[in-house]
Amino acid sequence: MLIETLGGAPRHAGALAAGGLLAGRRVLVVGAGACGDGWGNGKAAAVAYARQGARVVAVDRDLAAARETQALIRESGGECEALEADVGQAAEVAAMIERAAAVLGGIDVLHNNVGMAITGGPEETSEAAWEQVLRINQTSVFLSCKHVLPIMRRQGGGCIVNISSIAAVRWIGFAYSAYTASKAAIIAFTENLAAQCAADGIRANCILPGLMDTPMIHAPLTAAYGGDTAAMLEARHRQCPTGFMGDAWDVANASLFLASDMARYITGVSLRVDGGLSLRAATG
Repeated sequence: MLIETLGGAPRHAGALAAGGLLAGRRVLVVGAGACGDGWGNGKAAAVAYARQGARVVAVDRDLAAARETQALIRESGGECEALEADVGQAAEVAAMIERAAAVLGGIDVLHNNVGMAITGGPEETSEAAWEQVLRINQTSVFLSCKHVLPIMRRQGGGCIVNISSIAAVRWIGFAYSAYTASKAAIIAFTENLAAQCAADGIRANCILPGLMDTPMIHAPLTAAYGGDTAAMLEARHRQCPTGFMGDAWDVANASLFLASDMARYITGVSLRVDGGLSLRAATG
């Protein structure tokens, strides 16, 4: 059974599901920690995968954050190892994939969740900041796929889930040029990858979260909404057709579906998990 939500509040089971959707699968979640208190998208996805029977390697730049995810999974009776890696460094990405494959005995699912955000248009964004955002958000996905594909081909297949953003295809109320450019590139990259690798039994799909209430939004986005965190949260709730933002478990549910055999004939899609936000002509 998928993790459910009701009225915007998560109702997530705390134990393993017998014969789960990903029973026996070997899953690498890149960006599996949260950047603050609560549930980030990667953290929730790692726990969701494990609770559906997967063996998980949880990777984060902050090893303590990865270990927190590991502890949650183990407390539920699941299997998880925590690794530290800076995905902005090519050598560390290669070592991460090699280590994860050794720990798991292969990699069936690669989940790319790492992302950073800065606000500002071309005039406000420095060249250094632009390059940093693209390296973390975009190049890291290229590098992890580059090193995981040979493993999946040898196995006879696999699944890749990349996390983009609705900001890649819609204006969300303020300038966000580096972030939107990097996330738009992930969509095109995923489609190209899916077409290239379909004959090898490798599926690649993309998730576009909308306005989500996760730890990541608090520090970088409060200023864009006038400097008041409570006002920022209220404004984002109002922007959503549902009247409330989604949360990390909404992204985790979508990821779980795409990684499972229920989506065995789905590849190259960009799945919008946005509560209908992208149906509006404007978000203000």
